[in-house]
Amino acid sequence: MAQPLSRAAILRIAPFALFMLLLALRGALPADGALDPRWVYAWTVVLVGGVLLWFGREYGEFAAQLLPDARETLLAIAVGVVVFVLWIRLDAPWMRLGEATASFRPVDAQGALQWPLIAVRWVGAALLVPVMEELFWRSFLMRWIESPQFETVVPQRVGAKAIVLSTFVFMLAHTLWLAAIIAGLAYAWLYVRSGKLWLPVIAHAVTNGVLGVWVVVTGNWGYW
Repeated sequence: MAQPLSRAAILRIAPFALFMLLLALRGALPADGALDPRWVYAWTVVLVGGVLLWFGREYGEFAAQLLPDARETLLAIAVGVVVFVLWIRLDAPWMRLGEATASFRPVDAQGALQWPLIAVRWVGAALLVPVMEELFWRSFLMRWIESPQFETVVPQRVGAKAIVLSTFVFMLAHTLWLAAIIAGLAYAWLYVRSGKLWLPVIAHAVTNGVLGVWVVVTGNWGYW
């Protein structure tokens, strides 16, 4: 019989599950309805961010003694930039899994940029999502595949099976499947190599942060 999930597991699943629920809600709302679905993202940032802050002390991965040193930080930044470059290049039709169900275009009817929406979207993508997703994909799921008692799994001991399977599921949650595979493997490599979740969080934040700036500058809203 399957064992119930531990509190540690639930605390790493809950923010991600809430985010996905609100994403589905945003995708289901009509664009011309009474409620602008784009502002659901603001509530997403507030609610998911609130959950992460409330339980922050229980995320031992972010303890001060696990902060990366200067070399590790530079490595994470470099990986994040490389993933960004590949993300915007690996976008051929055969590299896509359908279309995004909740696209985000922060412009008004005349095409003018709406900076409050841009700010909310960027903060969510660059600051919230990296923490939430790395807690779920790498700290929980990857280690849980290695062993249901995932809290006892040292990142450096995670095997290839767990890395591949967790990356495969990570891919299914993204439209650009090939880019997602590379990103997932890169972030997993940083975690396994260093044993510190801070490194994939930093890399993920750099990828999403630079991507957000690029999207606004170029108007390629499909990446948001």
